[in-house]
Amino acid sequence: MSIFKDDVLAGHVAVVTGGGTGICRGIAEAYLAHGAKVCITSRKQEVLDQTAKELAEKTGGEVLPIAADVREFDQLTGVVAKTVERFGKLDTLVNGAAGNFLCPAAALSSKGFRTVIEIDLIGSFNAAKAAFEQLCESKNGLVLNISATLHYVGTPMQIHASAAKAGIDAMTKNLAVEWGQFGIRSCAIAPGPIGDTEGMRRLAPGDAADRFNKGIPMNRFGTIAEIADMAVYLRTTSASYITGEIIVVDGGQWIANAGLLG
Repeated sequence: MSIFKDDVLAGHVAVVTGGGTGICRGIAEAYLAHGAKVCITSRKQEVLDQTAKELAEKTGGEVLPIAADVREFDQLTGVVAKTVERFGKLDTLVNGAAGNFLCPAAALSSKGFRTVIEIDLIGSFNAAKAAFEQLCESKNGLVLNISATLHYVGTPMQIHASAAKAGIDAMTKNLAVEWGQFGIRSCAIAPGPIGDTEGMRRLAPGDAADRFNKGIPMNRFGTIAEIADMAVYLRTTSASYITGEIIVVDGGQWIANAGLLG
């Protein structure tokens, strides 16, 4: 059961990159359940179509699935244009498209490093840039970036993702300073280990999950719903004066300096 009123996001329109699966699917579902209209985008149209069908049936909300590669700016301008054509405006951009894998720095190829930077960091900038004019027109715009805590400490085998997320944190703060004059807030959520996601299946397979839990003060993985609830909160009027902040939701993991080795 949600702590928010069912219609707390009524009238809002959001674009969620990476919205076909995982955490960003959860955010899209939470937005829909609270009255928003949502466009979800990622690279695979068939995944988006299935997700849109399931979310619409579950929430009764309106979902627009559009395939796009966040590395291609022109594709994102198309996503924004189609969203506005369908729903009339755009209030919120959730930047959640990401790529990651385990690899020690010495073995990581230049291409592999570049690919993660392009999807996570450049993709987030591309989406924000593509959405800028519509967020200005909203007068109540929000860029919500999905970051991480990897770069708060040295995290083995995550130099590519750490660099990308550090850049996203910097972008979050810079956009808050530059775009506040247009009525646009810029915030980020930095999840810790979140259960039932593809990321954790890759980063903590098998027994590694148990070792992970031992390094989390709350002794458990977070849930997608807990991240989605924060995403809803940041879109409510209660958060209307919050900008430039990276909000950590990780059960105390990073301050315990657990890292990926537990």
